[in-house]
Amino acid sequence: MYIQQKLGVSERRACRVLQQPRSVQRYQSNKSEEEEVLREDIIRLATKYGRYGYRRITALLRAEGWVVNHKHVERIWREEGLRVPAKQPKRGRLYLNDGSCIKTTSLF
Repeated sequence: MYIQQKLGVSERRACRVLQQPRSVQRYQSNKSEEEEVLREDIIRLATKYGRYGYRRITALLRAEGWVVNHKHVERIWREEGLRVPAKQPKRGRLYLNDGSCIKTTSLF
């Protein structure tokens, strides 16, 4: 802990001054091997199906045999920075399929 080293005080005292539980200081996340495989599968499906969001990806994962919650998939989705691209608007055409032109505004 930075304050502990800087001021030369105990962990207890530093946490009391910061009004922070000591358990927060000692917490170490443990990511399992299964979590990493799930993360890779989510990325694989997201790249394969570019227009699918995390809910649809959750359904695909369940179809593959994963027992996974949509909230878990959403958390991984956000951590990996995945996004569904915005839909592109349909472009307006000024012509018909037969090649003839359409006048959009009259000049007179």
